[in-house]
Amino acid sequence: MMRGSRGIATAVRKSDGEIVVNREESIPYSKKNKFLGLPVIRGFVSLIESLIIGINTMNYSASFFQDEEEPTKFDNWFESIFKEKSETVLVGLTLLVSLGIAILLFFIFPTFTANIFKKFGIENTISLNIVEGIIRVSVFLIYIYAISKMSDIERIFQYHGAEHKTIFCYENGRELTPENAAGFGRLHPRCGTNFLFLVMIVSIILFSLTGWGSIWRRILFRVVLLPLVSGITYELIRWMGRNDGFLTRILSYPGLILQKLTTREPDYDQLEVAIAALKSAEGIESKIDQIQ
Repeated sequence: MMRGSRGIATAVRKSDGEIVVNREESIPYSKKNKFLGLPVIRGFVSLIESLIIGINTMNYSASFFQDEEEPTKFDNWFESIFKEKSETVLVGLTLLVSLGIAILLFFIFPTFTANIFKKFGIENTISLNIVEGIIRVSVFLIYIYAISKMSDIERIFQYHGAEHKTIFCYENGRELTPENAAGFGRLHPRCGTNFLFLVMIVSIILFSLTGWGSIWRRILFRVVLLPLVSGITYELIRWMGRNDGFLTRILSYPGLILQKLTTREPDYDQLEVAIAALKSAEGIESKIDQIQ
């Protein structure tokens, strides 16, 4: 999936080898509404929008292979209840469940675990929040490492690497071919992996300002402040994208290293799919047709 100047394009290689590309016009929510485009607010809005786009993309790609399987009783029941709105409802439910699991795993669990260290004599609020942050980052890294061992996820990570190589090839003005794209690196500074890692770091700083009250008070602050954490991180990513100094390279480095887990070296077939998506998202084929 690529997001470009012409919209969002999703390329899928079918079981017969054909590459099918679907492009949809897309205007970010932050550009549709002035309030949603305000600094910090636009960061959380972009996060939610990215989750929705990701879920829709996965559903679209899966639809090519669902035809080969018989629908389950649950599928039939779900469609009979929500009818034409079933896909929208499913996306909404998936989004809520995904956010719920993420909050539970990366925010609530670490604060519960960090509370144990208070019983061992750590009383300083900043120290406890740092311990919680270390636990949160550790859980995140363990989670990424664990899912990277799954065969399906490993293939997704290969396509992730193909996207990065293709973007590098395009940004460097090279012809978009699998051979050219293969020569570029797979670690990209504007990857969403950088955003996720920086969210962990920003949360350590921001949560340290809330004190260390009861467990339920801390959980409330973690959930309520999540939009602010993601918003500040988004602005930090934007600033890093506009500057190429010593500080930005330091801040980007952990995310680049983490991409060694979230990306894999793709093959030429996967690069072809990524190239097809990028060309459609940027309207490159349309421009060629107009010139001819």
